[in-house]
Amino acid sequence: MRTTLLTFAALTAPRVALACPVCFGQSDSPMAQGVNMGIYVLLGITGGVLAAFATFFIYLIRRARLFAGDPADGAADGARLVSDPQEGTA
Repeated sequence: MRTTLLTFAALTAPRVALACPVCFGQSDSPMAQGVNMGIYVLLGITGGVLAAFATFFIYLIRRARLFAGDPADGAADGARLVSDPQEGTA
């Protein structure tokens, strides 16, 4: 009985009532502009978070190279980070 009623309701409902203005074809309506702006905001937030993660991992890689003494990433000639107090004495 329930299936019959749901099928009847779905078939007799007007098609205009089932679609929003964006889906129905009014691309210049305020609702369509709001949906587009919402999409842009969500893309901006997602892109910002991904950029922050990438920046953080690049920071970690550079710090690891600096501590390892790799001269390719800023440590001049493999210089140590902590100076040795015994180094300058004879």
